[in-house]
Amino acid sequence: MGDMDPISMLQPAATRVRDPLSGRSVWLAGMVKNPRLKGDDLHYDLVFQAEHTPADREGIAAALVAMLEGLGFEGRAHGLHAGALPARPDDPPSEEAAAPASSDPVPGMSGPGMGPHGGPIEMRRLDGVRHIVAVASGKGGVGKSTVSTNLAVALARAGHTVGLLDADIYGPSVPTMMNVWDRPMADHEHQRIIPVVAHGVRCLSMGMLNDPEQAMIWRGPMVMSAVRQFLQQADWAGCDYLIIDLPPGTGDAQLTLIQAVELSGVVIVTTPQKVALADAVRGVSMFQKLEVPLLGLVENMAWYELPDGTRDYVFGADGGKDTAARFETELLGQIPLQTALRESGDAGTPAAAGDGPLADAFGALAARIAEKLP
Repeated sequence: MGDMDPISMLQPAATRVRDPLSGRSVWLAGMVKNPRLKGDDLHYDLVFQAEHTPADREGIAAALVAMLEGLGFEGRAHGLHAGALPARPDDPPSEEAAAPASSDPVPGMSGPGMGPHGGPIEMRRLDGVRHIVAVASGKGGVGKSTVSTNLAVALARAGHTVGLLDADIYGPSVPTMMNVWDRPMADHEHQRIIPVVAHGVRCLSMGMLNDPEQAMIWRGPMVMSAVRQFLQQADWAGCDYLIIDLPPGTGDAQLTLIQAVELSGVVIVTTPQKVALADAVRGVSMFQKLEVPLLGLVENMAWYELPDGTRDYVFGADGGKDTAARFETELLGQIPLQTALRESGDAGTPAAAGDGPLADAFGALAARIAEKLP
């Protein structure tokens, strides 16, 4: 630790923390000064302006420590507050606070406080990636991550080069479902994160960077920053398909993804029950408003097959099929409710990597995606 260059540790961490005043990273904003080592501890100055509120200061300091820990810094980090004291409560509001509302197709895509750490989102082409496919759901618990991981593995078994990005920062599932816990390596020469390969798929997840029992208590802009970095600063070159497992709902991660890269299409996962379908409809609506191609719907937990071969439609029948017809899109597949599928996910051995009806179902789904996106 004593031979470590403090700037080499601080710069990548500070570029991931956003200054709410300038919209830039605290590194680019010049707020991190005078890094020095004292034993194994890293000390640095945080230079604030009067407009930085106490909450801003505490949030920036805590976020920088968290980023350093996430990058593997094992010592203690100390940020000494410097610069101007916070402004008085009766000071006039800043121009940012008085900014006019935007005319985004979906509220929250831009405006004060909406940029990720490091500045405004810029759409970039992912060099060497042929297709980027998002897997989304309107609500949690419908098996979106199960579909994402098995789709990625099925595409890889079909001979494609595949990447799998876990964009669910708060509840990452890819490490468990793919049994991949190794910390990604960094290519310092090219400034790229190197995904870890599992089951023939390149994987990247926040769950590979943090203790699995540690909660990610992050505000929206930090989530947006992490998603953007996983997308634009990881080595996905050579992938035929980059599958992105989105968090449920229609929030920061989805908007960041749509603004940061051009999606080839989105797959919506739902179950047949009404409450899940209602949320799936909202998800479809968001992607349509943002002009993202809808590849189709996957109906998970479509039925439970009884020992005599008959089907018990536990959550209702054909809900996904009817919703697909309503939006004039395709029902890409129906995945039955099976104990084997749950067990394979818990064990980190995706069903698509084996043989049998489940592997065939995901193989057919992968084949249809490849037909739509050759």
